[in-house]
Amino acid sequence: MAALSAPPAAPAASPRWYTHRLNRPAVYRAGALLTAALPRPARLALARALAVRAAGWFPAERARVRANLARVRPAAGPAERERLVDEVFRHFAICFADLISTNREARPERLLARIEGDEHLLAAEAEQRGLVLVTAHLGNSELGGRLLAARVRRPTHVVVAAEADAGVERFLRGGPAPVHFVRRGDPTAALPLVAALRRHEVVALQGDRALGTRGDVLVDFFGEPAPFPLGPFLLARAAGAPVVPAFCLLERDRRYVVTIGRPIHVTSGGERAALGEWVAVLEAMIRRAPEQWFNFFDVWSAAPAS
Repeated sequence: MAALSAPPAAPAASPRWYTHRLNRPAVYRAGALLTAALPRPARLALARALAVRAAGWFPAERARVRANLARVRPAAGPAERERLVDEVFRHFAICFADLISTNREARPERLLARIEGDEHLLAAEAEQRGLVLVTAHLGNSELGGRLLAARVRRPTHVVVAAEADAGVERFLRGGPAPVHFVRRGDPTAALPLVAALRRHEVVALQGDRALGTRGDVLVDFFGEPAPFPLGPFLLARAAGAPVVPAFCLLERDRRYVVTIGRPIHVTSGGERAALGEWVAVLEAMIRRAPEQWFNFFDVWSAAPAS
């Protein structure tokens, strides 16, 4: 299990999370038009080809992915590591193509191959409480939230970071969807989320990126402390809801498998221990699919504020 360490005493700068240069409304609109004109096998093949062609556009990002993978696969030789770097960009392109082509669909279940660990979801639902679904930037997380919303058939609130470009925000989250999007950072958001959980609804959020606040906690991650947000576990404890890890990974047949972990129960004062359980699950899932870990920055450099 991942081990916890105390937050550092020295102040640190807030983390600067990565956004790619193609994160522009015009790119999303053009991509949506193109993907709508092609059957899915053709558009995914095109996405893979473009990812290879664009490899030279992002040398800094490739270097960071290479360094991240060195932590995940320390025994991998240079050739295998370069292959994995290429696969990260190919999988990112495929997930991006699927996201922009399904983001306005009310029923994206046609892309779902199966659910692994469905018994864990059933066990959590049997508690007849709200559910906190925690995921990460691994695989197609936004699509996974929509797929699980269709599975649980309860009102689902997805907490997202506001996009830097309002046009991208409108494109990704402005159409019909089986979920309700809540912007992270809104100071009024926490209480409605607790209320939703107490109504036995679902709150889904990312649990892998620190916020640069006192709520971040250092946890051992691939052999070195990295900051993670404690917020999901404070939320779950306040509402008496279990935390359910969930991931949406691309399979070789180009459909998705939703993988669900055992519910994590957060006791009073046990929020940090629960966070440690989550990070251990996350680390195991990244080892399973390192080519789908879409982190283009140094996770370990974003230390929590004192």
